[in-house]
Amino acid sequence: MEESKNLPLEQLALECNIVDSTNPKESIEKIIALSKDYPSEYLILIYNYFFEYSNNYEILMFLLQKIDKYKDKSSRAILIDSLIMKDKLSQRISDTDCITRIRVNITKALANTKDSQAVYPLLYCLNSKDENYKVKLSCADALGKIGDRYAVLPLMNIVEDESESSLYVKESAVSALGMIGDEKAVDSLVSILESKKGLVDKFTFLKERALEALNKLNFKGDRAFNAIVKSLRDDSPQVRINAIEVLMNSEDERAVELIKNMLCDENREVVQNAVIALYNILGDDVLNEIINSENSSAAARSEALKLQEDLREEQIDEAEDKDE
Repeated sequence: MEESKNLPLEQLALECNIVDSTNPKESIEKIIALSKDYPSEYLILIYNYFFEYSNNYEILMFLLQKIDKYKDKSSRAILIDSLIMKDKLSQRISDTDCITRIRVNITKALANTKDSQAVYPLLYCLNSKDENYKVKLSCADALGKIGDRYAVLPLMNIVEDESESSLYVKESAVSALGMIGDEKAVDSLVSILESKKGLVDKFTFLKERALEALNKLNFKGDRAFNAIVKSLRDDSPQVRINAIEVLMNSEDERAVELIKNMLCDENREVVQNAVIALYNILGDDVLNEIINSENSSAAARSEALKLQEDLREEQIDEAEDKDE
């Protein structure tokens, strides 16, 4: 870059003791002081250069914060190089946990740029079998935040990959698919809900994320709908709650009766969410219907009454605000 030729980068690095700092706090103070002498377009070039050569964890994390703040494309290659070439980074930083934290924060900085050029290196790390799982999780999250549809099929492959032993990685991939919002992901998400795996807490979380992702997608077809209906009978109350929310937002005419059936659920929180969902779909009248119906459970009537009281209090507060 032309501007960098006018900067005494090596001299500045020496003055701030970037390469072999024994006093990182002092070095950071000197870096901060540079903002008095250089405009922002020069500062980002300085931060980039320092990041390439610093051997100190604290300084690198500080520089990452600055680089993340500017979100300048000139930083992309430096960040990607440090993310992919972890062996190169390990030559400067000996502590493996520190290296992992640096790389996780690099993925966050890349995500904040929304730069589609970061998608391939993030996928590279995500698909690496010997990659640290924390880095994998952060890569999946970054791909979701960037939102590039090029990542959809690779993320779907992770969700469907039986050899991927980490349910946490699958969970992150599922969440990323929901953030990207591509309808091609529906079948992969539905396959999770159709799985015959036994009740395991980690797998339950995966189904929760699948339903949350489906809630963001315009899913169609009986297969997806039937999988959501099946989730209403899941052993996990949170899975049932998530399924109710998906049905509430589905605009499917069958949703109301299915949600009404959940008013007799054994879990109070599920019942509460069913009442709220019906109110959101049908309005005030359904609350009176629940309260006066002999088929309603005591919990459903109680939740409907409570919601009515909350709504009245809101109306009173709004009226008082208008009078003032």
